[in-house]
Amino acid sequence: MRVRKQQSHQNLKRLAAGLALTLTTQTALAEDVQTILPANAANEHLLQPIRIKAKAGQATLVERYQLPQTAESTTAKKIMETVNMMDTEDAVKYMPSLFVRKRNYGDTQPVLATRTWGVNSSARSLVYADGVLLTALIANDNNNGAPRWGMVAPEEIDRIDVLYGPFSAAYSGNSMGAVMAITTRMPTKFEATLSETYAQQSYHDYGTNKNLPTTQTSALLGDRHGDLSYWVSVNHQDSHSQPVSIITAAATVPGTISAQPAGTTGGFANAQNKLGQTAGVWGAGGLLHTLMDNFKLKTAYDFSPTVTANYTFGAWTNNGYSDVQTYLNSATTGTPSYGNVNGFAANTYNLDEQHSMHSLTAKSDTHGVFDWEAVASLYRYDKDMKVNPLTVVAGTTSFNPAGSMTDMSGTGWNNMDLKGIWRPDGKPGVHQISFGVHRNTEQLSTVTSNTANWTMPAPTTLISVGKGNTLTDALWLQDAWKFAPGLKATIGGRFEQWQANNGYNYSSTGLTSLAQPNRRDSNFSPKASLAWNANSDWLVTGSLGQATRYPTVTELYQLVTVGATLINPDPKLLPEQATSAEVAFERGLDDGKLRLSLFREEVSNALISQTNIVAGSATAVSFVSNVDKVRNQGAELSYRKNHVFVMPLEIQGSVTYVDSRILADSGWKPSGAAGVPVVNSVVGMHAPYVPALRATLATTWHSSDQLATTLAVRYSGRQYSTLDNTDVTSNVMGAFDSFVVADIRTQYKFDKNWTGAAGIDNVFNNKYYLYHPFPQRTFIATLKYTY
Repeated sequence: MRVRKQQSHQNLKRLAAGLALTLTTQTALAEDVQTILPANAANEHLLQPIRIKAKAGQATLVERYQLPQTAESTTAKKIMETVNMMDTEDAVKYMPSLFVRKRNYGDTQPVLATRTWGVNSSARSLVYADGVLLTALIANDNNNGAPRWGMVAPEEIDRIDVLYGPFSAAYSGNSMGAVMAITTRMPTKFEATLSETYAQQSYHDYGTNKNLPTTQTSALLGDRHGDLSYWVSVNHQDSHSQPVSIITAAATVPGTISAQPAGTTGGFANAQNKLGQTAGVWGAGGLLHTLMDNFKLKTAYDFSPTVTANYTFGAWTNNGYSDVQTYLNSATTGTPSYGNVNGFAANTYNLDEQHSMHSLTAKSDTHGVFDWEAVASLYRYDKDMKVNPLTVVAGTTSFNPAGSMTDMSGTGWNNMDLKGIWRPDGKPGVHQISFGVHRNTEQLSTVTSNTANWTMPAPTTLISVGKGNTLTDALWLQDAWKFAPGLKATIGGRFEQWQANNGYNYSSTGLTSLAQPNRRDSNFSPKASLAWNANSDWLVTGSLGQATRYPTVTELYQLVTVGATLINPDPKLLPEQATSAEVAFERGLDDGKLRLSLFREEVSNALISQTNIVAGSATAVSFVSNVDKVRNQGAELSYRKNHVFVMPLEIQGSVTYVDSRILADSGWKPSGAAGVPVVNSVVGMHAPYVPALRATLATTWHSSDQLATTLAVRYSGRQYSTLDNTDVTSNVMGAFDSFVVADIRTQYKFDKNWTGAAGIDNVFNNKYYLYHPFPQRTFIATLKYTY
């Protein structure tokens, strides 16, 4: 405890010194982000709120709470003109430094990557819809931790704001990457929308050549009667995906040829894996056919002109079947064969999922001395089942009946926020003090059982169990203080108390049964920011903040195989401690803005999967453990202009450079993989999943009021998925390749009711892997009727 206190004092000293340095070195630069001091306001002594344009009377999140973070935004109109949109997560495709790892239509794991953290860092960002948390803080991965995007219908989106960095006390340390706030709209009169979308991907790789269709039907109905308004939305998607997995042979020394499965011909025996080892390719897996449905009811009631309450119910169902394709043939008959390779069984599975969400929000919007807000939400896995066979029938393309079933029913989370805003001098005033109380709880329940018949599953004997709870309580306070002409300081802090309990693991392998120790911890995270309006065109903001991210329940209660036994390698994981800084220079343009951000982040005890030695064993295995120190630093350049050279041309683009390095890792142990270089230290290596360079550019030409055409390009540099950076082979399963993807979209409004759109994603058919094979050229068309 003494060490932790000493570290906190040292971090506070660093924050103070850094803030002083920022204040003394900032140049006379600043920007107007829509509403800054008017040029003729010579007698005005207060810094005006930095605003992002919204509908009249509707304050954005940045404006309402005077949040200090750098912000980027997009609107419903911009999204519909520029993005080939099938799902809600598609909306942020061209926003600076963001990448959503969406493998296919119907993907249930589209994780948000930010400028400093990659696609396996779901708990290092926060996604909200109307103040309700959509991020699943049960995990920090690219699986169960993905935000629940389906709880927002694309047609109800009004705008999306993205806040970069953990510089506001209003958010937990999970905001170290970014906070995304989706704002939906409510109808002011009767509205109805019906849309039909069709997409087709042409996929060709190894022995797979398929045309993969997806159809989606969406309907949205809303109205307002006096003080009551409502939305009802339904969405049905029928999708077919490219392979999300490649079935390979066991890795061998590079340069060898993989042994052909007995009694077969075909396949690709000389293929490689990401480490350059030989790993023959025998087939494709994860060919998903998914039937997904979303239903949402949202109601709002205005108790007075300044007080509104909302209730939302969302239901999501997913029925999917993962098929496989073999590249092997029987050596005697020439017919297709699985070659007795059980990887075909592991990649064949059925999904049956039913989730639900309830949320209740209420807030005042007086713009006077005091405003308040209350948010409560509940998300539950009502049913969540995955079933697969265990083995193949020798010499055939069929499976033995015995299987396994993984049941996550009962998993879920609750969130509660009570917030207040006190403006002692009115609005605008010298001080705007915001504060709040927060609680979130997460419950994990994962039970894997044997079943006698995987096509008609009923559990027989247990294979493994993983259960546990986490709970976080927080108090926060923040003051936006306009202490001089053109200067605003935002000072705040967040105190959090975290606990984990009821952790339990069981494994039939070695008959392991573990009751995990209860955990408790607390931390205080200070924040400080200074914004300077140099004139009507320029704004400079310097920000510093600490952030604490506690281990998720999945990270705590993980199981790994050691010899013949499954154990939990480290139920005493320490929380991550991040110290972040940013200096942002923003210049207002006519119908646009230009921004340069310089940022730096140091994270102690970073929670990353790495090769390590489990206590009491000499075996090196991979599991989540604390990496002593990681540093992310770089620059982000963002540009947006709505009328270029007075032409009806809009441009939005960004370039982000990040130097992400491991500075210390006392727990690293080499894997000892055959034919792979032995790396005894990972100090100086690139941190996993963070590309050094990422860029986007989207141009939209308005040929008329009815017609808009967008050309867009997305680029990402190469990434490493290993701490020792030995995964250097590209275009293979498991690799994280660099890619350049070009997209095109045309939208035409036939009249006030009918709108059509057509486009192509990945126009030039770039083939790349981000662990999984990613979509190749895809055509998409939408026809929408709005009343």
